[in-house]
Amino acid sequence: MTPINQIRIPDLAGKVVLVTGGSTGIGAALAAAYVAQGCKVGLHYNENKEKAEALAASLMEEGGDVFTVGGDFFKSAEVTRVVEATASHFGRLDGLVNNAGGMLGRVPYDQLTDAHYDRVMDLNCRSVITATRAAVPWLKKQGGFIISTSSVAARNGAGNGAGLYGSAKAFVSNVTRGLSKELVGYGIRVNAVAPGVILTPFHDRYSTAEQMASMVAGIPMGRAASPEECVGAYLFLSSEAMSSFVTGQILEVNGGQLMV
Repeated sequence: MTPINQIRIPDLAGKVVLVTGGSTGIGAALAAAYVAQGCKVGLHYNENKEKAEALAASLMEEGGDVFTVGGDFFKSAEVTRVVEATASHFGRLDGLVNNAGGMLGRVPYDQLTDAHYDRVMDLNCRSVITATRAAVPWLKKQGGFIISTSSVAARNGAGNGAGLYGSAKAFVSNVTRGLSKELVGYGIRVNAVAPGVILTPFHDRYSTAEQMASMVAGIPMGRAASPEECVGAYLFLSSEAMSSFVTGQILEVNGGQLMV
């Protein structure tokens, strides 16, 4: 199999793309992939400043143009600042990847507190709306794309205390559909990618070995995926040449765990 970063998609070269939550996991893989396509990349981070800056340095050593920008996505003002700083730095914005998010702990519905609910929904839902709202005036200038990261949990209800996270991602999926209708007239395509079980720090933090084994047992391919195996879906949805008639879609990347 040819590594995704060795495949060239010519119409992506020169595009400015902001990847939120880009310091680790899928976000870091995406930042590297967009750089490999010749994009200029805004790399957002929150807590992982050192990892973000180390990644940016390595990508710039390879000739990439990367702008790192920190921001707390629990706060709407910070979300807006990150988008504006990136677009202002490069003078334009062609694509927004709403990838920042997290489970923030496995808490069953009957044990939820208002504080936990607010944090999960602010990070996974409100930040997507806020980032999109800030990006749209820039994207309207020449058209572009918005891709949000949903999850297999958006459709299977999640489990083991991850229900609220799954519900938040279902919100993201439906917002994607609604936004696609509102923005299509401006030449802005809006889609989402819904990863399944991916080997990232997300599961290192929130899933036990037993929980991982149980999830993998339900995957026809018999394994979890690497972050790099998600990248092709995002690149496909980013490319006008490859997906010009695709909008309002949720592209599942789950090894057959859940089939449409």
